[in-house]
Amino acid sequence: MNPEIQGRVYPPTAPYLVGREKVREFARAVLSASPLHLDPAAAREAGFADVVAPPTFAVVVQEATLAQLLADPEAGVDFSRVVHGDQRFTYTRPIVAGDELTATLTIAAVKQLGGHSMVTASSEIVDAGGEHVVTAVSTLVVRAAEHEAGEA
Repeated sequence: MNPEIQGRVYPPTAPYLVGREKVREFARAVLSASPLHLDPAAAREAGFADVVAPPTFAVVVQEATLAQLLADPEAGVDFSRVVHGDQRFTYTRPIVAGDELTATLTIAAVKQLGGHSMVTASSEIVDAGGEHVVTAVSTLVVRAAEHEAGEA
């Protein structure tokens, strides 16, 4: 893992159009029974334009930014050694079906720990108007090769 990528900002992703059925599928996958996630009428009654995505849905949009990191040869990330360490979200507003979202990845930190690398990646997700919706922060652990783990 190349520590010199700390501070790197990747280009914005292609827009992601949040679909009603994707929200419903995700809600079912995370075992949410909230009518806000499943029923457009309930969501409208609560003041939303359409169904509201569960809070962790932002990972669907963030995935494209993390793919940029993993594909960057200068980053030196061996995907076969990656373990997801932490995930956090800071919302300005909920994600709603019909939103067109774009994400920009910044490498916030790269640290070494016992031969392993930890990379903290922050994805700023905005709507079609450029307004902030959510920041998704992931910490990935890149495990050292067995021969490297004992060297630290």
